[in-house]
Amino acid sequence: MTTFPERVFSGVQPTGNLHLGNYLGAITKFVALQDRYDCIYCVVDMHAITVWQEPEELKKTIREVTAAFIACGVDPKKNIVFNQSQVPQHAELAWIFNCVARLGWLNRMTQFKEKAGKDRENASVGLYAYPNLMAADILAYRATHVPVGDDQKQHLELTRDIAQKFNNDYATSIAAHGYGDTFFPLTEPLIAGPATRVMSLRDGSKKMSKSDPSDYSRINLSDDADAIAQKVRKAKTDPEPLPSEEEGLKGRPEAENLVGIFAALADRTRADVLGDYGGRNFSEFKAALVDLAVAQLGPIGAEMKRLTQDPSAIDAILADGSERAEAIAVETLKAVKDIVGFVRH
Repeated sequence: MTTFPERVFSGVQPTGNLHLGNYLGAITKFVALQDRYDCIYCVVDMHAITVWQEPEELKKTIREVTAAFIACGVDPKKNIVFNQSQVPQHAELAWIFNCVARLGWLNRMTQFKEKAGKDRENASVGLYAYPNLMAADILAYRATHVPVGDDQKQHLELTRDIAQKFNNDYATSIAAHGYGDTFFPLTEPLIAGPATRVMSLRDGSKKMSKSDPSDYSRINLSDDADAIAQKVRKAKTDPEPLPSEEEGLKGRPEAENLVGIFAALADRTRADVLGDYGGRNFSEFKAALVDLAVAQLGPIGAEMKRLTQDPSAIDAILADGSERAEAIAVETLKAVKDIVGFVRH
């Protein structure tokens, strides 16, 4: 059985303000993983254009997401940080995977149904074939692990299906070219502890989202200390004091959300937080949460502001990362072309 060196790949779309949900759900995990794995972190701008983007705004958000990675503690020297469109092998491999993946597999993708809505005939082909490009993103580096949230599990399963079918379809050619019995790994999900699901500060039943019309529904990573404090103080609550045990949070989505945010930022359990604040009113709890959130997130916003004021420095990081990424992806594509039977020079 072919063994693969452990490598992590993950990507974030550059589609507007990154917020607290992105930070707790993904970026903090990226920072932790870089101490244990060879990591490749990608700003997936080709995925972003599956729905129309204003060109100048897209450039800005690509740089903003890169700045957020770095401000949160991702080291671009230790890891590879780049934007997808600078490495053409992603698109090349995606076409080969378009010819490996089956229509029936893509028809089962729930995210396409959600994003396309009722007017599916009017959705772009890119939005439909998005999961094949995601598989190419991962497998261009023959990545063994991907950190995933609940909404990406189905896409990772498709990546594994594509890798398996490619390995089966071309088994004879893979062996003949000296790659053993498999060429692509069956990438494993990395699920780091209980997922932090961050909900809207205005409605505890909805996920925190950059598309929510109210800026008070989310804490953006670019927010300064005053904005963070104001948003926490205005966050929706209920009239009851905080319970002393987790059971008491049931049916109280806003209370549950704020306790969960406190616990995640403090790296403690919700039971610990309720042990400290159970029985107290929300004004007291929110004051403590303001202090914690400003201490944790304020420096990130300040560093993002500093970084985005120098776009050429961010572009240099992306250029260096894309060069290092392409050096790996080129070798994968050379091998894939040999295996598939293309003639190359």
